[in-house]
Amino acid sequence: MKLVYPVIFTEDPAGGYMAYVPDLEINTQGEDLAEAIAMARDAMGLVGIDMEDDGKPFPAPSQHVDCPTGGIVSLVDVDLVAYRRANEKRTVRRNVTLPSWLNAAANEAGLNVSAILQAALKQQLNV
Repeated sequence: MKLVYPVIFTEDPAGGYMAYVPDLEINTQGEDLAEAIAMARDAMGLVGIDMEDDGKPFPAPSQHVDCPTGGIVSLVDVDLVAYRRANEKRTVRRNVTLPSWLNAAANEAGLNVSAILQAALKQQLNV
């Protein structure tokens, strides 16, 4: 499920940008506009999966947002399925097939095959 809401960005006198999502009543900030957009998307993802888990309906996006002088209104989206997948910390069990000699050598060396497989997959996927 994708959510799209207007976000109001304003420069923070102390530096960076503030981001406010009026429909979800959340605030966040970033050191620059790009980071503020990313932080708004992250906050929307957190609130969105909480609402989804609690069975709460999502508010309709506002069609008109009052923007303060010097502010910027932009639509920001978040894919809740992708957000949940990227931030879920639970582990899954997966069977792998290894030659017996390689498995024996890994056991003899005291290696954690799961940790090595995770590291190799992250490197291969550039994540």
